[in-house]
Amino acid sequence: MRAEGKPLPALRERTRLAVQRDISEVAMRLFLENGFAEVTVDQIAAEAGTSPRSFFRYFATKEDAVLGHLAQAGLYLKAALEDRPATEAPWDALRAAFDTLLADFSDSPQSLRRTSRMLLATPSLRARHLEKQLHWQELLVPDIARRLGAPADGTEDVRAHALVASALACLDAASTAWARTDDDTPIETLLDAAIGTVRR
Repeated sequence: MRAEGKPLPALRERTRLAVQRDISEVAMRLFLENGFAEVTVDQIAAEAGTSPRSFFRYFATKEDAVLGHLAQAGLYLKAALEDRPATEAPWDALRAAFDTLLADFSDSPQSLRRTSRMLLATPSLRARHLEKQLHWQELLVPDIARRLGAPADGTEDVRAHALVASALACLDAASTAWARTDDDTPIETLLDAAIGTVRR
């Protein structure tokens, strides 16, 4: 996933990301085949043709082999939000920015459903996911504060924090509902329903 108009990372960084992606794909296959709790870092490393020490150069925890991409996704989301017209209303700008994430759901829905269900069923993954969403909140608040006309003196704007937290809660509710069903309802429809309810 790459925000339109953003330059590609340098070659070294692209190489690092490619290795990280390869290890993550091996880990996900093992997790889905055997269950998250039953798979060890040693097993992932052996299957990926690397060492446990090398694994921890790319991922701080086993959970990050599933969710590590969320840190980068947060940066893409921040860039997508900042690319929205300066006069666009906060909710509209956030909803449009979320489309950069939702593209993945339509690209590989079955794979993402399996991953999402594993996340919902694994407390340590769920906790790590919420931790990363809190980081997203910090990334998005400054732009929303500007759109709300917050003073530029660095004062915390509770409105911006509340709005971003609500928008991310809508995204989480929509993705959770989408993961728990097998019907063809697009996640965008679920997200719009969640946001529409909160905005009333």
